Amino acid sequence: MKIINLLFLSGVLAIISGCGGGGGSAGSSSVPGNASVTPSSSSSVLSSSSVSSVLALTSSSASISSASSTSSVTAFFPDYNKNPLPADATGMQSNAAQLASKIKLGWNIGNTMEAIGGETAWGNPQVSKELIQLLKAKGFDAVRIPLAWDQYANPQTAEISATWLERVKQVVQYALDSDMYVLINIHWDGGWLENNVVPARQEQNNAKQKAFWEQIATELRDFDERVMFASANEPNVENAEQMQVLLSYHQTFVDTVRATGGKNAYRVLVVQGPSTDIEKTNKLWPQMPVDSVSNRLMSEVHFYSPYNFVLMSKDESWGKQAYYWGKGFHSATDTEHNPTWGEEEYIDTWFKAMKTQFVDKGIPVLLGEFGAMRRTNLTGDALTLHLAGRAYYHKYVVQQALANGMLPFYWDNGGLDNFSSGIIDRKQNTIADQQTLDALLEGAGK
Repeated sequence: MKIINLLFLSGVLAIISGCGGGGGSAGSSSVPGNASVTPSSSSSVLSSSSVSSVLALTSSSASISSASSTSSVTAFFPDYNKNPLPADATGMQSNAAQLASKIKLGWNIGNTMEAIGGETAWGNPQVSKELIQLLKAKGFDAVRIPLAWDQYANPQTAEISATWLERVKQVVQYALDSDMYVLINIHWDGGWLENNVVPARQEQNNAKQKAFWEQIATELRDFDERVMFASANEPNVENAEQMQVLLSYHQTFVDTVRATGGKNAYRVLVVQGPSTDIEKTNKLWPQMPVDSVSNRLMSEVHFYSPYNFVLMSKDESWGKQAYYWGKGFHSATDTEHNPTWGEEEYIDTWFKAMKTQFVDKGIPVLLGEFGAMRRTNLTGDALTLHLAGRAYYHKYVVQQALANGMLPFYWDNGGLDNFSSGIIDRKQNTIADQQTLDALLEGAGK
C-alpha cells in the first residue's frame, strides 16, 4: 500500500499507508548501529504539515521531469555489477516450492523502511533486533521488509547511499539471527516504477531497475536462501500493453540479480502480478520471466477484499461500510452494515484460481499483504461483533491461503488506533492486539 498517513491519521489512510494503492481485489468482483539515515537532500522529504502536503508530494515525486531524455538517463547510470562472482549453491539448496513449504505465517514491517522522509517519518520507531525477536517468539516464520531506495540514491547516477545499504543489511541480519525468512523489495518508492508501467517510461525505468538491483543484490549476495528478493510492490497495470511493460521490469530484475552471481545465482525471486490484484493477475498475467535456473521464482499478489469491510472508512452514496464479516458474524440489528459480497466463497474462488494458475505449475504464490482495519469507533455489541468477525476474517484468509499454496504475510502499519492494522506496539515491543494475533496463528495451525 502507498498513500501515507503521518502519526497514523484517521480514516482509511491509516491502514493503507505505505502500500501501493492498487493492492487487492477492491472491486465487487472482478542501515550499522541505530543511527538514523537521512534521505538525499535532492530527494523529496515528507512535510508533516498536512495531508495535502503528503498528497502533493506523492503526486510530484512519482514522475521524472520530461526534460530528462530516456537516452541520457540510460547513459548516465553506471554499471554497478563491478565484481560478479561464480555461482555458489552453498546454503541455497531449496527451490521455490521447498522454500515456500517452510513459511506458514509472515509479517510486514509496514510504514517504516519504505517511509518517504526516513525510517521514522511515518510515526514508527526504527526497526530493532528486539522487535524481530518478538515476532519469532510469537509464531511468525518470515518478515517482509518494504523498502524505499530512490530517496537514498543520487538522482543523476542512481548510486544508493552506502549507509542505507548497510542499514538494510543490518535489519536483514536481525531476522536471520532469529532464524526467520526475509523478503526485501523495492516498495512504492515515490512511484517511479509503480505508477509508470507504461511504454513511455519503459527504457528509463528498466535502466533504474537494473542500477538499483545491481547494488542491492551485490550488498546482500552472501546471505543464504532465507533471503528472497522481490522486484516491486504493487505495479499499477490495467491492460495487456502495460502487462508487457511490467514483464520487462521483472525480466530486468531477474537478469540483473542473476548476473551478480554468488548465491544470487540460485536465490528465490518474487515477481508481482498486475497491481498485485488477484483478479487482474488471473486475467492479464501471460507467463513468468525467463530464468537461468529452474524453479526459483514465486509470484505475488495482495488481498484487501472486500473493500467495504477491509478499508472503507465512511458510507458512500454507492454503498455502505461493512462492519461485520463471515458466516455467524452478521448483525441482526445493524443489517445495513452487513457485507453484501466478498465473504468465504469469494476467498475460496480466487485463492483457488491462484492455485490453478501458479501453484499447480510449481510456482508458489506469496500473499504479500492482507489485513482488515479495526473499527474501534464502534461501541458495545457492534464493536464486539466486528472484532469477532475481523478475527475470523484473518483466520480464514490465512487458512485458505495455506490450503491453496499461498504464503500469507499480514500487513501491520504500526497504528493501534481506529482504522489501523497494528497488532504490535513497536515502541514497547509488546502485543497490542492479541485477538488478531491468535486468529492468525490459529489459521496457520500454530
